[in-house]
This record gives sequence, structure tokens and C-alpha cells, in this order.
Amino acid sequence: MAPDERGRPDPARPDADFPVAAGVLFGLGLGGFFDGIVLHQVLQWHHMLSSWYPITSIENLELNTLWDGIFHSATYVFVVIGLFILWRRARGRHLRWSNRALIGSLLVGWGLFNLVEGLIDHQWLGVHHVNERVDRAHWLAWDLGFLAWGLAMLLGGVGLLRTGRGTVADPPAALRR
Repeated sequence: MAPDERGRPDPARPDADFPVAAGVLFGLGLGGFFDGIVLHQVLQWHHMLSSWYPITSIENLELNTLWDGIFHSATYVFVVIGLFILWRRARGRHLRWSNRALIGSLLVGWGLFNLVEGLIDHQWLGVHHVNERVDRAHWLAWDLGFLAWGLAMLLGGVGLLRTGRGTVADPPAALRR
């Protein structure tokens, strides 16, 4: 709840204190889990360092698997910190938050994940590309699609966050400030 003038929770604004940071961290974690599980493991389109160390030897596979695990550990930390923030905010209170704010913050986090990963890992460092199983001439198209997907999620999330404020339990006009 948003604090009143004395710093106490304001019961007239039950959705105003939605922990957007928790949602963004959940989105970062979910984006990383999707990338690591679906693109690294299930589809095997790339691994963490597969452009630098192609999977052409057991040693390179072991190195990529290690860095995939480090990557997964980082995304796990995002989720744990998000859960901690959510727990701290909700502990001991009955709160009703906006679904739009939750989904919006998740999309912002996931979109940020895609944009940061796409720009730094794919374009700047070149440690891997989205789909290294296609002809090398098509890697940039896949990378740009990944960035576009991230930008769409980020913009959609920001839009939902903007419209999600005050949509849950709008109090009667007499209680609004």
C-alpha cells in the first residue's frame, strides 16, 4: 500500500504499492529460463559461448555447459530476489494488486532481458547468436527478431503498467485522495 503522509500504509490505495521491481525481476528470470531451457537445451540453437567455442569437441561442450549453468544460476538469483521483494511487501497484509501491473512488470523484465542479452551477448560480444543451426548468413535476422520480440514485450509491459494503476479495487470516491 502506498504510504500516507506519516509513512503508514494507505488502505485507500490497495494496488498502489504493487512491487514492480519484483515483477521485473521475475520477468528477467523467466526470460533467462526460457532462453536457457528452450533455446539452449531443448532446441539446442546455441549455448552460452557457442560462437567463441563451437560445440566441436567434448571440451567445448563442457565449457559451454558450465557457462549455461552459470547463466541459469544468475536467472535463478533474479527470481529469488523478486520473490523476496514480493514476500516483504505482502507479508502480514491482505493486498489486491492489479493483474495488469503484474503482467506488465513481467513483460518489462522479460523484454529487458531480451534487449540486454541481444545487444550485449549477440551483437557486442558475439558470444552466441539466437539460432546458430541455420546458415550463418541468417544469424543476424534471428538476432534482430529476438531484439524486436524484446522491444515489443518491453513496450507492451510499459503500456500495461501505465493502465494497470488503479484498476484493481478502486475505492469509493470518498476514500480517494
